[in-house]
Amino acid sequence: MLPKFDSNEIKVMYLTCTGGEVSAMSALAPKIGPQGLSLKKVSDDIAKATGDWQGLRITVKLTTQNRQAQTGVAPSASAPIIRALKEPPRDRRKQKNIKHSGNITFDEIVNTAQQMRHASLARELSGTIKEILGTSPSVGCNVDGHHPHDIIDDINSGAVECPAS
Repeated sequence: MLPKFDSNEIKVMYLTCTGGEVSAMSALAPKIGPQGLSLKKVSDDIAKATGDWQGLRITVKLTTQNRQAQTGVAPSASAPIIRALKEPPRDRRKQKNIKHSGNITFDEIVNTAQQMRHASLARELSGTIKEILGTSPSVGCNVDGHHPHDIIDDINSGAVECPAS
């Protein structure tokens, strides 16, 4: 028998789902069921919260207190980069193993780093920018027509100036 949860206790769960879609009930049930939450309501809330991230795999933060769930989006570094590529939304059931390719600007990298600053372990924004640039090759994009690791080398040598905050 599963243990009962204290109703005043705050529980935080992170779930990975596809943006804008009602997630699979069979995957949510073991995580949400023991807390006494409505599966249909939670999946609809997740679909509504991730509507801006249509077709991308995104992490959702589900906070539960007093049998009430609040959803929020906690994107990883790759989702904002793919979003910055401005690719059209895709149907994940029809298109499999899509390869992203494109070119984004350094300003978009800086904006993404500022959004991800709270989740970064770097002391300065330049460290967070390097983390985002390190994720870019795995997504499959270049920055201002250059390979991202070349820009990381330029930041380390001082040739590229990063914003202070």
